[in-house]
Amino acid sequence: MNEETINEKSAPKRTFGDWYNKNYKKLLWVPIILLALSLIQLGQMYSTTGEFIQKDITLTGGTSITFFPEQYIDTNELSNFLDGKIPEFVIRELSDFQSGRQKAIVVETTSEPEEIKTALEEFLDYKLTNENSSIESTGSSLGESFYKQLVYAIILSFVLMSIIVFIIFRSKIPSFAVVISAFADIMMTLATINLLEMKISSAGITAILMLIGYSVDSDIMLTTRLLKRHGNTEENLKSAFKTGITMTLTSIIAIAVALFIIQSVSSVLSQIFTILIIGLAYDILNTWITNVSILKWYLETKK
Repeated sequence: MNEETINEKSAPKRTFGDWYNKNYKKLLWVPIILLALSLIQLGQMYSTTGEFIQKDITLTGGTSITFFPEQYIDTNELSNFLDGKIPEFVIRELSDFQSGRQKAIVVETTSEPEEIKTALEEFLDYKLTNENSSIESTGSSLGESFYKQLVYAIILSFVLMSIIVFIIFRSKIPSFAVVISAFADIMMTLATINLLEMKISSAGITAILMLIGYSVDSDIMLTTRLLKRHGNTEENLKSAFKTGITMTLTSIIAIAVALFIIQSVSSVLSQIFTILIIGLAYDILNTWITNVSILKWYLETKK
């Protein structure tokens, strides 16, 4: 056995941790680029529509009518029939989870209640009553007011969260890492929602509020482990990663199962769960690349 072979065998094998420690600063470019693209998308949306997101009738005002058909209705035929009779509308079908049988059809539009009701009765060839249908109507001023209140709630919760984080850690860089990670989660999620052409309801805004809590939870756990625990930084990071990734993946799996079960039954819950899954996926990126990289950089500089 020659000296070269001995040296190769005795040389320590490079691990993922070694690679990460060498390249973690470069990895920061991934979330930075994604955040920049997300902000550009939101900016384009605002310049085109005057809004950062697409809003449904619960936020813009309009009419939602749910009816329970006596027999199966082809939603494509209904859409073709309503096209031209009423302005912008959206048709959704609700089905029984077990049997897959059509249970109800929801039509959302900016039309007046009587206008859409008349058109549907013409298509169905029977009267819509309180027994076989329900109508919800939201005025445009009320919807806009409700939307502004929800946006104010998101901004206020984010500001209060930021203040509490700064109070807890009493250090600018680690606190900034937590806040920027949560901010990136929300921006990336909103941009993805726009790309999916999803119209946000009041329930969707609520999901954004929930996402702030989910995002900060894992970030605070990570920052606490690295800053306030004694011992080796790498070991603390591994411990935090095991705990944090388990928390997030468990949440994603649970929400995905719930989404699969109710997606054809409740559009409200379906939108909430979809937004949460998107946000939690981005939270993995921003917690374990953005936040970790900033914290490692901070701790190395401090040493």
